Amino acid sequence: MSSPNPVLAAIRSRRVARALTGEPVERAALEEILRAARFAPNAGNRHLQHFVIVQDPAMLRVLRMVSPGMLQRPPAVIAICVDWERAEAFGLPPANRGAWIDVGTAAQTMLLAAHALGVASGPVTSFSRAAVARVLNLPARWSAELLVCLGHAAEGGPPPMRRGVTADWRHLTHWERFPQR
Repeated sequence: MSSPNPVLAAIRSRRVARALTGEPVERAALEEILRAARFAPNAGNRHLQHFVIVQDPAMLRVLRMVSPGMLQRPPAVIAICVDWERAEAFGLPPANRGAWIDVGTAAQTMLLAAHALGVASGPVTSFSRAAVARVLNLPARWSAELLVCLGHAAEGGPPPMRRGVTADWRHLTHWERFPQR
């Protein structure tokens, strides 16, 4: 069943941008993406995450140097950080996965908001957390958990990363429980 629903259409049409132009992202678009992230689901409405926006070309070069997963050359990056001191104050132990789930929901909300605004995006998880913390001058108990690269898609960039067959939802789903083998 295909739906004309605009949210579902955006989910189906959004792609990771691995090549970006040098054209800057307008501040109004960045603010709208951040405004949307504020509405992402988060555990207990605690808002343990903070966002650090980087647009300075020199800082972006340094971020790329410590982020092997950042294939694109973005004109803007949003670092999604977790305030572990705040998490601890709420009684969440360091092993609690809620903070990382909150990072994921914020990231997906940002990616969809960017897409809706015509801004290309891509998440990056392969980076040195210690180096990024130093570059961004993060407080001692904060950690950058995910970087969202933003920009305008470049023509002829790398093809989508597809290994093997793209899985249909039916191949990823089991009803009620996993079948016995």
